[in-house]
Amino acid sequence: MFEISIKSHFSGAHHLKGYAGACSKLHGHNWEVEIFIRGSATNEVGMLVDFARVKTVAHGLIEAMDHCDLNALPAFSRLNPTSEHIARYLFQELSRLLNTEAYRIHRIRVSETPGTCAEFWEE
Repeated sequence: MFEISIKSHFSGAHHLKGYAGACSKLHGHNWEVEIFIRGSATNEVGMLVDFARVKTVAHGLIEAMDHCDLNALPAFSRLNPTSEHIARYLFQELSRLLNTEAYRIHRIRVSETPGTCAEFWEE
């Protein structure tokens, strides 16, 4: 089995509805995102998937969240834009856009502050 990953980042604001604490107020983070892709074989060049393809597709999704109020985005109209929900959203969208018979999104890691992260994957 092979696994590759790319890292990206965005800046965004959010607030947590129903949370009893400071995070209920609008505040921002410099979010870090890591995308993990797995597959059992490489192509004729020796790659699981071209990093450039993953970066291009991921950039489109992440750019749409950059410098935004995440609560205002359609993806989070009914859910708090927590690290957990952002990871699941990116997993689902990237899976839809990138998965093939040869490789699949394995998991997404999202960090809103240094030393903390949330991951999402499907079993």
